[in-house]
Amino acid sequence: DAFVEGFAARLDAMVMGDPRAEETDLGPMAREDLRDELHELVVRSVAEGARVVRGGQVPEGAGWFYPATLLADVTPELAVAREETFGPVAPVLRVADAEEAVRVANDSAFGLGASVWTQDLRRGLALAAQIESGHVALNGIVKSDPRLPFGGIKTSGYGRELSREGILAFVNTKTVWAR
Repeated sequence: DAFVEGFAARLDAMVMGDPRAEETDLGPMAREDLRDELHELVVRSVAEGARVVRGGQVPEGAGWFYPATLLADVTPELAVAREETFGPVAPVLRVADAEEAVRVANDSAFGLGASVWTQDLRRGLALAAQIESGHVALNGIVKSDPRLPFGGIKTSGYGRELSREGILAFVNTKTVWAR
């Protein structure tokens, strides 16, 4: 409960607006249909039992904005836990311990990215090794970096992009041998 309360307070401080403005934390989504699909996912999840703590409504006005949305009382069978959100929606699932968190995370059909937040880096690295995901960030958010390969596993993507490894993923190497 304290985590949800603190998370909600951080979301309250976020500024939604023009992504070119320095004070903006959250810009619009790329397309209207993506925003509408995200909202529909939130609506379905609430109908299934999730509770909206913050956000969850399409704002009035121009642009394909969607507010930072925090959902609590989420269980693994809810839509928001079974589908990729690709937007500013954070579902909070309550688990007993880190081992259960890894089991719940790995029970997903998806595996693009995950975050582990901890003060114990050694334990965080051990947990990251257990998570079935193409990318795991320790004490940070999932984001791509052109210096590093990026891509998901399971039904989240095909191979890798970015970095030397990512470039080679787009190449079909052919060997021709002649005597």
